[in-house]
Amino acid sequence: MAREYRYKGSPEYPGPFESATIVIPVMNETVSLEQTVEIILRDARASIREILIVVCERTTPEAMAVVHRLESEQGELVVVHQQKLPFLGGALRECYALARGSHTVLMASDLETEPKDLGRLIEQARKTPWAIVAGSRWLKGGTFAGYLPIKLVANWIFQALFSVLYGVRLTDLTFGYRVYPTPVIQSIRWEELRHPFLFECLVKPLRLGVPVVEVTTTWRARIEGESQNPFFRNFVYFRTGFRTRFTNPDSLLLPDAPLLRLEEARV
Repeated sequence: MAREYRYKGSPEYPGPFESATIVIPVMNETVSLEQTVEIILRDARASIREILIVVCERTTPEAMAVVHRLESEQGELVVVHQQKLPFLGGALRECYALARGSHTVLMASDLETEPKDLGRLIEQARKTPWAIVAGSRWLKGGTFAGYLPIKLVANWIFQALFSVLYGVRLTDLTFGYRVYPTPVIQSIRWEELRHPFLFECLVKPLRLGVPVVEVTTTWRARIEGESQNPFFRNFVYFRTGFRTRFTNPDSLLLPDAPLLRLEEARV
């Protein structure tokens, strides 16, 4: 039996790209946050429904000052959310539930996700609105600027391993620069709270059969603040990848998910 997905109450999946919710977690970024918002508004304002900035108790006063200034300047376009669940994964999980655009964009506030590439990701999402559009640093033309050599080798091996394990021809399953059909991310039972969530929120849709289209992008080391993801925590990604691969796909959907998983007769 072949499986496919449809919205509840709609014969079409998932419908056209209408607008984007941009999700941006903020911890200690100031200049880079301002530059990120400036560039995405310059290049993609007509496509954006809201910029959802998520902050926490550890967000620095300097970063909060920038957030409040953006909120004041942009009015209803900027929505600030105080997260309740801990860590990066918790922040993103809460924002996924709050997103109101037809599609949700995951990106960073530290310029590690190149905001100049957002227009190309959204352009692809308009062409393939049913698919996740994922930025890839490994596609031809992509780059890593300031990435430690040992991490670069480990990253390549990891991507190759899990692409084979999941039976896909993808090059970058961990980079958190993506455009999602919003009902997809609002249908899945999420578990991770820390950075491995960036991997979980691609492999779970893959396990459910959601297509992924990659677009070339670049990565460069942050210009301010400190990373919240120590190197050795990356080994948790293996647990996430193996556990999801061998989980029953039906158990990944929420009971009240806006997606229905349908069986079709064999042709």
